[in-house]
Amino acid sequence: MPEVAAPQAEVREVLGVPADEAVFDPLPHNPLNGVTAGVWRVTGGGRSAVLKVLTRTKETGVSWAASNDPRHWNFWRREAYVYGSGLARVWERHGIRAPRLLECAERPGGDVALWLEDVPGEPATSWPLARHVEHARRLGAAQGETGAGEDRPWLSRHFLRDYTAGKTTGAALLDDDEAWRHPLVRSHFPPGLREDMVRLHHDREWFLTVMESLPRAFCHLDQWPANLRSDGHGTGVLLDWAFAGDGALGEDLGNYLPDTVFDHFVPAAELHGLAKSAYDAYVHGLRESGWHGDERLVRLAVCASAVKYDWLTALMLARADEEPVGYGGTGTVAAAVRYRERGLTLAFLAEWAAEARLLAPQLGFPEAPSGR
Repeated sequence: MPEVAAPQAEVREVLGVPADEAVFDPLPHNPLNGVTAGVWRVTGGGRSAVLKVLTRTKETGVSWAASNDPRHWNFWRREAYVYGSGLARVWERHGIRAPRLLECAERPGGDVALWLEDVPGEPATSWPLARHVEHARRLGAAQGETGAGEDRPWLSRHFLRDYTAGKTTGAALLDDDEAWRHPLVRSHFPPGLREDMVRLHHDREWFLTVMESLPRAFCHLDQWPANLRSDGHGTGVLLDWAFAGDGALGEDLGNYLPDTVFDHFVPAAELHGLAKSAYDAYVHGLRESGWHGDERLVRLAVCASAVKYDWLTALMLARADEEPVGYGGTGTVAAAVRYRERGLTLAFLAEWAAEARLLAPQLGFPEAPSGR
């Protein structure tokens, strides 16, 4: 049993067996995040649960350091508050729920242990495209009904601005000719991508200001297929509420769609079709819920959310000589496949960014600086 995993009393309370009779299997997660001490599936006594230990003492890099600021995007206790307050259940009637909280234990050393339902259904990483589209419809209905929701002092604010500000690896390489001549980059990044990504980086402040000025919604802010599963009854179960807080209406969808491809759950060749169908479904869900706003504002949020991945091009340039690994450090990915799929997705995001630059002035926003 990992030392950080569980005191005896927690195992007995949740599973009804002594800790030495339980089996702890580590689950994939972001090992760089200073908030997460570990995640395990724990089985024993014919039962199972997922254990996630939250901490503020883990040593990690500055960009993933845990924060004591309740509004910071990486506030270490937020997920415990989201579950304990019941806020994670706010979208249930629209078919999107969180795992059931079985136990929240405050540990003597200051860590917090979340014992959660072990959801048995199919992970969204293997869903067919139609299931992603259905999730988008449900998400639209949920956010259309709840809107910005009731604010809580521990929900994140300015997530997009603060999250992207800490990701600076390779930024100087955007203007480095040699970096763009690397064989992987030259062979697999589409023509024109360099100009588009440099422009997106230079326009970063404009995009962030637009996103912060759009209609608000209560957002999960980390929606992607690895954080979503079916529960076997047609309901989507959304995991990892650690970033939850204020966002633009449409921002969650703008995160979800490119991330289906960035980590190889959907081929890049399917992205345009998926994005159109999912966006239409999201708007349909909004209208179903009684939302009567200007759809163009939602479209602008989805497209302008491309700025979240401004940093990824620079990171790809910086790591062109490293062996690509899967999420959570599990397995490897062929470098040519990684660069081809991500290059195509970055080009797709450049199209979103271009659409945002055209749409924003129609809605009363100033033109992007590089568009003048």
